Order: sequence, then structure tokens, then C-alpha cells
Amino acid sequence: MKSSELRDLSIEELQKKLVDFKEELFSLRFQMVTGQLGNSMRIKEVKRNIARVKTILREIELQKNNQNKLNKGRLNVIRRKN
Repeated sequence: MKSSELRDLSIEELQKKLVDFKEELFSLRFQMVTGQLGNSMRIKEVKRNIARVKTILREIELQKNNQNKLNKGRLNVIRRKN
């Protein structure tokens, strides 16, 4: 899945995707151990998708934190002027 597609999703949808990818990774690992895995590259793809989702969730979290800090800083400046 492309990063641009993931960025269009909401936080709840991203969290759902993360759970789905982790479940898929578990299933793929199980198939690998039992010798039923057809495409071993799929494990690599799923791991990368998990990393992409986690990265985007972290970026959103940092944006919210930065926005909160900016808002608090503005309030302090306004209070000092009075």
C-alpha cells in the first residue's frame, strides 16, 4: 500500500489497518513455519506496510503536539502583553 493512500485515511482507519497488517504478518509467519507460504516476499511487504502506518500515525501525533505547543505559546504572549 502506498504512503499517499494511507495519508488519506483517518486515525481510526489507520489503526484498523495496523491491526490487519499485524494479523496478516502473524498468518504469513505461521504459513512459513508450516511450509505453506507461497510468496516469501509478502512478509517483507507487510512489514514495510506496518512501518508506513506507524510512521504516519507518529507524524499525526507530532503535528498535534506541535500545534498544541504553538497555541500555548500564543496564549502566553497575549497574557504578557496585558
